[in-house]
Amino acid sequence: MSKLIHNYTFWLFIVACLMLFSHLDVIEVNIMEARNFITAREMANNNHWILTTINDMPRYEKPPLPTWLTAISGIIFGFDCLFGMRLPVVFITLLLVFGTFKLSEKLGLSKKQSFHNGLILITSFYIYFAGRDNQWDMYTHSFMMICILFLWEVLNEQKKLLFNAIMAGLFFGFSFLSKGPISVYALLLPFLIAYGFTYKFQLKNKKLYLILVVVLGIIIGLSWPLYVKWADPATYLKVTKIESSRWGNYNTRPFYYYWSFFTQSGIWTVPAFIALLYPYLKNKVSNLKAYQFTLIWTLASVVLLSIVPEKKSRYLLPVLIPMALNTGFYIEYLINNFKNISLKKEKGIIYFAFGLIGIICIVIPVGIFVKVKNDIAGFEIWFLGLTLSLFGIGYVLFTNLRNKNFVKVFYAVIAVQVAVVVFGIPFTKLILKNPDYASAKAIRDSEKSLAVKTYELNSFTPEIIWDYGYSMPILLNNETNKLNLPLENKFGLLVTDIDSINSIKELKNYTLNKVSNIDLNHIPKDSKKHNIRLTRTYYIVSKK
Repeated sequence: MSKLIHNYTFWLFIVACLMLFSHLDVIEVNIMEARNFITAREMANNNHWILTTINDMPRYEKPPLPTWLTAISGIIFGFDCLFGMRLPVVFITLLLVFGTFKLSEKLGLSKKQSFHNGLILITSFYIYFAGRDNQWDMYTHSFMMICILFLWEVLNEQKKLLFNAIMAGLFFGFSFLSKGPISVYALLLPFLIAYGFTYKFQLKNKKLYLILVVVLGIIIGLSWPLYVKWADPATYLKVTKIESSRWGNYNTRPFYYYWSFFTQSGIWTVPAFIALLYPYLKNKVSNLKAYQFTLIWTLASVVLLSIVPEKKSRYLLPVLIPMALNTGFYIEYLINNFKNISLKKEKGIIYFAFGLIGIICIVIPVGIFVKVKNDIAGFEIWFLGLTLSLFGIGYVLFTNLRNKNFVKVFYAVIAVQVAVVVFGIPFTKLILKNPDYASAKAIRDSEKSLAVKTYELNSFTPEIIWDYGYSMPILLNNETNKLNLPLENKFGLLVTDIDSINSIKELKNYTLNKVSNIDLNHIPKDSKKHNIRLTRTYYIVSKK
């Protein structure tokens, strides 16, 4: 039992599972996730495993590996089981966490510091957020992290070179099959830059193995797009042109857009920022070369991402991986030296950063109670668990700050994140509440009773198609700008509020009867964030 208590791998696994598995099916499905789920469902139902589709239309924008894994999970657990649909990304995130833990050890860091680095990573906001949200980003970077782990062995060891090169190549290919060359650019290239600056490349007798890594990775990574290009060249060319154009003119942001990247770590924002201050920390770390490596890796990733005109906050995910390792050096310094820090300013920053977390432990339960006190019935256990855990953690945090026992302060911060996820997520059902919420599943009952097939007027919303459960043909032909009306004398039709359906000339010979509405928003209509894209009016259209 004592061995288990001091087993860092075991406790890292427990914390990671609590952060990832807890209430996995509570948060609503977003647009990116819905696209992945629809494609996975059509893979299984329509046998579209290679020539992937969404709403029965070609979808070649992204490689299929994450969707393959999601489809398999859907087959096992059912496509109506949101928990099961998100399981693949959870396991992939666990792969990232333990890959980072192992690489930390390869850097020459102690098992304890590597354990702390793993804890920092899994409790960094966008890591656990992306680890619970089945998008492609986590797959491509997790696979690349395992590639880097084996590549490290190739660069630094003489044993098992062929095995390590093959494994690095395989995971390189898996990463490419998840989101193209994104992680090659945003995670692997910065790693190589940092490695070259700090450890220097010693490539004697290893060049062939490195070539094997690249060749094997490219063969695997390009296998799917080359097949699609051969099987459906016209559509593939069209999709490629659209995707390539977005890099330069879609969602463009200025070069400095990512300069607040350290805030994406959430609760570790202040420590992450301080760890980036090389002049301050360089003489305080136990392994200067490893610190230089993680610092350059982090900054190189930010710079490379900043060069690309298209920018989104979620693209910073690869930066958080080396940044967790880098932040760990500052945490290690505080654990070993907090009692000996004499500078008032230095101590003041520490008391402010971690004292603020202690205050948050009090504010969160109070804030939730004020927000939902009239609707708390049925959520009492969650509220009690959240309140007792955060108040207790806050007490431990303040007590050990006063006693200058920083290792307990650190574990208390980890416990804050775990408590918020385990006890706090259920309250999203109360805080995000739309009294007019109407599922797309309801119109399936109308279809059965009226014996009609339903169509979309001019576009589809992935969340609605996913919720509806089946593909839905679109009547508007974008090339001719005309409606291709169904042959049936009566059919269902989904229309957005901004469509002026009565002015559509093709429907003048039809009678339109409004049946119901769809509203997948989880916030009320009077909110500014209420999204009209998630709403539809459902009509039964009959020939006169």
